[in-house]
Amino acid sequence: MIFRLLIWFLFLVGGTVLGVYLDMSLFPNILKNILWHIISFAIGLAILKIVMTISRNTGRTLAKYGREGEVPRMETNRLVKSGIYSCMRHPMHLGLMLFPVAVAFLSGSVSFILFIAPVEIIFMIIMIFSLEEPEAIRKFGQEYINYKEDVPAFNFSKNCLKILFEKIEK
Repeated sequence: MIFRLLIWFLFLVGGTVLGVYLDMSLFPNILKNILWHIISFAIGLAILKIVMTISRNTGRTLAKYGREGEVPRMETNRLVKSGIYSCMRHPMHLGLMLFPVAVAFLSGSVSFILFIAPVEIIFMIIMIFSLEEPEAIRKFGQEYINYKEDVPAFNFSKNCLKILFEKIEK
């Protein structure tokens, strides 16, 4: 868990610092353009709202269906295959992949938006398939393997996205 938090810290803070540093050389005029920063900030807030909605909905789904008995918060002991998890294996990760994009727009860094955030998203996808999926197979065994065969990692169909953004009650 600490490793993952450090990665997030590096993505968000490091991406912002590196982005602004690169902007000084690549896009110096943007740094002074107040209109760009206002528009960029508004886009960042909109994306952040999407991230928070996805996080809230997927977190509530996991809390509701992923725990049986005494299980620590943020942990599951049951494979969730209902709600959004019936059409997408990694909806929470989809939301989390948008987090660096939101921070990039909030910071107004063109370099972060165009170069760093896409690299971070690719890195996250690699981590999902090289760390998260094997971890889920170890945890849930054949049940997860069968689930993996039936449900795509990400699904952008209209019906699946509708489920993703439906309000989930506590």
